[in-house]
Amino acid sequence: MRIVAGTAGGRKLVVPDGETTRPTSERVREAIFNSLYSLDAIEGADVLDLFAGSGALGLEALSRGAANATLVETDRNALNAIYDNVEALGFDSEARVVAGEALGYLGRADGHTLVLLDPPYGFDEWDTVTASISDVLAGAVVVIESDREVAIPDSWEIHRVKRYGSTVVTLATASPSLGGK
Repeated sequence: MRIVAGTAGGRKLVVPDGETTRPTSERVREAIFNSLYSLDAIEGADVLDLFAGSGALGLEALSRGAANATLVETDRNALNAIYDNVEALGFDSEARVVAGEALGYLGRADGHTLVLLDPPYGFDEWDTVTASISDVLAGAVVVIESDREVAIPDSWEIHRVKRYGSTVVTLATASPSLGGK
């Protein structure tokens, strides 16, 4: 697996061993970032990569011009891969790695303009995640990668929903909650 484009384009990424992470394919990452580019959501962005895995999404954003990225992950093997990738790509000053639960971090997130969500398939806490984003990161562009279409709050602006094989990618802009879904 490699970074697709930008300053680190073509550079290889370390992928964690084991079954706990499912890295986003290069094809899907390229499609995601082409869509983000059309929304002018990358250049200078403050990125939050929850469920970071190898860090591929957040590091791709940095390679393409994001100002900084916070990568949140709990799995020890994945964290080791993220640290290796950050160092190998030279993003030490732009990337912040957080060892911890994504949902716990989200409650104290602040200032992020681009949120990348790629939890393990079967994740079922989307209502909690989207409600937290509505509360603390309204206005952020949000990328959701899942094994199924995810219900998006009515207050959010949906830009695109696209299926790539078994992966469904949703791009939306978060808005404050309207008191319901």
